[in-house]
Amino acid sequence: MKTSNVLLEKTKHFALRIIKLYSFLGKEKNEYVMSKQILRSGTSIGANAREASTAQSKRDFYSKLHISYKEAAETEYWLELLHESGYIDDEPFNSIHEECRELLKILTSILKTKQQSP
Repeated sequence: MKTSNVLLEKTKHFALRIIKLYSFLGKEKNEYVMSKQILRSGTSIGANAREASTAQSKRDFYSKLHISYKEAAETEYWLELLHESGYIDDEPFNSIHEECRELLKILTSILKTKQQSP
């Protein structure tokens, strides 16, 4: 099973942004607990999408992509907490949050399409 290269590119780009956010939170804000959580979930989105691209079956593909979706939803939660607690200002939050929402929409679309196919 192959996923769109667009998804793999977007998830990798997002993971790189999350890594930069993690570094910023540690160096500038001395925040280590939530930043570690968002690092794990935010980089896992692309890792699971990459695994899905080499899936051995439709079921395996669906399973890995569903994990990507769940990790994206978790990442959105950590982003909201970091923003609402004052660790991330409005402008950077809006940018990365929008990117996270876009990934959620793409993953939802792929999962719905795959779910409906025989």
